Amino acid sequence: MQVLVLNGVNLDVLGRRDPVIYGGISLNELESRIYGWAHALDVSARCRQTNNEGEYIGWIHDAYDNVDAVIVNPGAWSHYSYAIRDALELLNVPIVEVHLSDIDHREDWRRTSVVAELAALRVVGKGPDGYREAIEFLAGKEPE
Repeated sequence: MQVLVLNGVNLDVLGRRDPVIYGGISLNELESRIYGWAHALDVSARCRQTNNEGEYIGWIHDAYDNVDAVIVNPGAWSHYSYAIRDALELLNVPIVEVHLSDIDHREDWRRTSVVAELAALRVVGKGPDGYREAIEFLAGKEPE
């Protein structure tokens, strides 16, 4: 199984963001964990991160015929980017939406996700372990 993990805006500065909200690890540490969890389940993962919305959308387009599933954390784009939503809507593979923080219980503007209805699973507020849960779901394993 080939899984694309797309992290969006400001996730490249995770180590600088509030550790109580975002888990206190860097993007490199997060990606290392993702690769380890995927490997343990015989899943091939590819992680990508960008602060450019057009590039993010381009990676979704590239995934149309090349992956078995997509894990997305668009960051703040989750709350308003219908361009990302439209690109994801064309995928014929499972989409899992992951957020490190519990966006459903933060500021009002963060409580809306324009990609939520496209997701086979949403994992919010579980920090880095949310990505593990997403990979387990896609691999057909019950989360621990």
